[in-house]
Amino acid sequence: MKSSWLLKLGFFGASLLLVAFGFGLGTAFSPASQVTAQDTTAVLTEIEQIYADLYASVSPSVVSIEVEERGVGENEFYPFSGGSGFIYDTDGHIITNFHVVQGGDRIAVNFFDGTIVEAELIGGDVDADLAVLKVNLPEDQLQPVAFGDPDTLVIGQTALAIGSPFGENWTLTAGIISALDRTIDGLGDYQIGAVIQTDAAINPGNSGGPLFNIHGEMLGVNSQIISDRRANSGVGFAVPSDLVQRVAQDLIEKGTVDYAYLGINGEEVNLSWIENYNLPNDLRGLVITGTTNGGPAEDGGLLNLTNNAIDIVTAINGEPVYSLGTLIGYLASETFPGDQITLTVWRDGQLIDVDVVLGSRR
Repeated sequence: MKSSWLLKLGFFGASLLLVAFGFGLGTAFSPASQVTAQDTTAVLTEIEQIYADLYASVSPSVVSIEVEERGVGENEFYPFSGGSGFIYDTDGHIITNFHVVQGGDRIAVNFFDGTIVEAELIGGDVDADLAVLKVNLPEDQLQPVAFGDPDTLVIGQTALAIGSPFGENWTLTAGIISALDRTIDGLGDYQIGAVIQTDAAINPGNSGGPLFNIHGEMLGVNSQIISDRRANSGVGFAVPSDLVQRVAQDLIEKGTVDYAYLGINGEEVNLSWIENYNLPNDLRGLVITGTTNGGPAEDGGLLNLTNNAIDIVTAINGEPVYSLGTLIGYLASETFPGDQITLTVWRDGQLIDVDVVLGSRR
């Protein structure tokens, strides 16, 4: 990526690819003491009132996370990293990015009402860069987020982020959904698909925090930005909420996530493919450039340019495939190892269906 940085947004810690700019964790700040939305109805415009009401409604579901590393003494700890998160359920589970808490020795979770408690790391998933924490608090102090449906998202709709950029807790930023079905790198060997792109200001410390729609529904987990300034440039990425829920449940129930595996390499149809293989210039899909030896795709009979043959995936189980991000996202959120899927493939000038039994990434 020329002259730009793909940054994971944890705050502090050289391992998180960003240097903290002199801002400290745990800054004395009590958002609950601010003027409430109800006190401002006489002076706000209609859209301002919507934002203010939303902030008052969902902020209790958002948390600030401080991660510390152990010093020499038994009770000696030092700031390691920090970020954001949100309440997943009334059992005390908290969701954040794995890169925020990875490698830390003690995790403190700060709540909107001023409560601060230590959290236990239940599990982390490098492929989706997500982690589940657990705190011991009564149900009446835990307000879980409401999840939105990423399949209903429209480019141009309002997107709002709440988090702790540069350690400034419970900061609200607003923008729009800029694009859908993006692909970003996870922390391991696999990419994250169906990612949401937004121009709502996302900065170091927003990592793990929620992206909301105008109704206060959680759309995704803010995870990375592209920037040549190592700060917000209007290109931020959020892991979609359906994948977040799938990963969270697996980590809570099993402590690990077992993803389905197809075993292909591919790239989107472009002008070179159209010209070299005499394809229709309105054909959209994913050109299979390679298959794993003995993998599910090869076993299912998919072609990989052998003898100048070409297969182009245009749909999975009837859902259109426009990009690698679409396919990766569907496989991660909607399928499991052992499932049989039907791929619609352009081959020799016609569309055919190919059934494939999925394997496991492990």
